[in-house]
Amino acid sequence: MSLVELAYSSDEIHPIDIVETVAEHHAWDFDRMGDDQIAMAVEGQWRTYSLTLAWSEQDETLRLICTFEMDPPAARMPALLETVNLANDQVWTGAFSYWQAQRLMVWRYGLLLSGGQVAGSEQINHMIAAAISAAERFYPAFQLVSWGNDTPQSALKVAIAEAYGRA
Repeated sequence: MSLVELAYSSDEIHPIDIVETVAEHHAWDFDRMGDDQIAMAVEGQWRTYSLTLAWSEQDETLRLICTFEMDPPAARMPALLETVNLANDQVWTGAFSYWQAQRLMVWRYGLLLSGGQVAGSEQINHMIAAAISAAERFYPAFQLVSWGNDTPQSALKVAIAEAYGRA
């Protein structure tokens, strides 16, 4: 049993309390924005990602949104949006979208906890890790399409296989 699981042994645990404990464990900067929402910054290889996790009692869903700034030239928007669609075909646990008004690339995922299910620390760690992994994996492709004038298919070759280890 992990330290986070030891701290929470009740079935009445609020999911955002668990997220806060995970953030503290990893020493991530975070801001508890209310009972049902937390925002944090997680350092990646390419950049710092902004993550927000919010609990919806009505939907019984823990929502994760991971964002990073992306402001491509207007002429490259069709290629970027095609790249987003192609990237989404390669992922299973979430999806990218581009919020043009905010100039943000967004990774979204919702963990359904209907019927009184409780998210465990392992699930929450996995949600966050999957978001960062997807952002890190596809960030270079989004950049190549936006600024390098690569085709979406060519840019995605960078993200085909996940790298293991460090050079």
